[in-house]
Parts: sequence; structure tokens; C-alpha cells
Amino acid sequence: MQIELNGQPREIAEGLTVDALILSVTGSTRGSAAVVDGEVVPRSAWPHTALRDGQAVELITAVQGG
Repeated sequence: MQIELNGQPREIAEGLTVDALILSVTGSTRGSAAVVDGEVVPRSAWPHTALRDGQAVELITAVQGG
């Protein structure tokens, strides 16, 4: 199925959860936030929030540096 991830089309497996998507993209869930169809998804809901075809997902990851 297809979603829009940070403005780009992306093919994902059916039933993929927000936490699994974040892990596959960033390798870690630390320092991340997720917005699905304009709504912030609380971290506690990530494992239970399955993505659906056509959804728009924004992943935000904090970057440390100086």
C-alpha cells in the first residue's frame, strides 16, 4: 500500500504500525515524533496505530549537534 512520507510517496506493508515505520526509517524511536493526517500520534499509541493506504505521515527526528 502507498502512503505519503514527509511529502514523498512510499510503499509500505499492509498493517505497518507507526513505531515499525519509524524504526525502519530512522533505526530508532528515540527523539522522534509522528504526525498522521495532521494529528500528532502520542508515543504510547505508536505500537497500536496501523497505517492505512493514502495517509500522509510526517516523521520528525531531533538532531543533536553544535
